[in-house]
Order: sequence, then C-alpha cells, then structure tokens
Amino acid sequence: MRDVMPLVTAVDALADRLRALPQSTLRRGAAAGALALARELADRAQRLEEPDRRPRELPDAGMFAVGDQLAVAGHDLAEALRTAGTDADLADAIRRVTATARALP
Repeated sequence: MRDVMPLVTAVDALADRLRALPQSTLRRGAAAGALALARELADRAQRLEEPDRRPRELPDAGMFAVGDQLAVAGHDLAEALRTAGTDADLADAIRRVTATARALP
C-alpha cells in the first residue's frame, strides 16, 4: 500500500482555501479551475476503481460547493491510489493539486 497522505494533505489545504475565498474571487475563475480539477480527480478515481466502466462527470454544484467537491474527489482518488495505480499516478495528482493551489490568488 502506498502512502497517499501527501495527496490528502494537499487536497484538504486547497479545499479549505477555496471555502474561504470571497465570492468575487470564486466568480473570477477560481471556482471553475477548482471544478475542473475536481472533475479530473474524480475521473481518475473512477478509472482506477471501475476500469471497464465509462467515468461519470462530476456535476457542477455551484461555486460555493466546489471546495467540498474537490475534497470528496481528492479523497476518493487517494483511496483508489492506496491500492491501485502507480507512484507516478500519485505524484502526478499531487502536482495537479499544487499547481491549482499556486494559481489561486
């Protein structure tokens, strides 16, 4: 089993930042970028958990829910990566989360 705590920590930190952002910042693109990341993480998790099934798209629950959506998708991916996937998959997911966090104001 691989150590997925670095991913969980990065996802939780980013989700907390998103929850604290003002509406104006979320509206200017932070929410859209975070939703795109949450969808990507959810897609990756589903592909690991159910490789023979087409992934379902994470719905847009609104800008105020995107932090929670990111947290759920990130934790799902971490759990999937704990037993499946590769170390490279884990490293790539961490890179994507940290890149999104750096892009936030």
